[in-house]
Amino acid sequence: MPVSADGLPDKPYFKIGEVARICGVKPFVLRYWETEFRSIRPQKSTSGQRQYRRKDVETLLRIRELLYERRFTIAGARTRLRELGHDEPGLPAMPPPPIGRPALLALKNGLIELLRTLDE
Repeated sequence: MPVSADGLPDKPYFKIGEVARICGVKPFVLRYWETEFRSIRPQKSTSGQRQYRRKDVETLLRIRELLYERRFTIAGARTRLRELGHDEPGLPAMPPPPIGRPALLALKNGLIELLRTLDE
């Protein structure tokens, strides 16, 4: 069962496991939401551990409410957050298009040529 924003512990940063428990979702769901909602950008510690701010956790709780309780789609939740001033405008960055076979072969040949040059 998720915690309300008022019931959050008084601390500056939360680890992903803590946030997952607070929101009542699995950590992979939080990582997915990071890709879909631009306002969720946790800092990373020197060891690479995600460190969510209180504001991030509050936004994640709102996202959870929109998706799970109010049954919004991801796009609908993104729009609603934008309307409420909780998310940045625009869609999340799309991954680059897949590289075609000719481009990969050209890259491979270039690397082979580079290796030959280095061996000389």
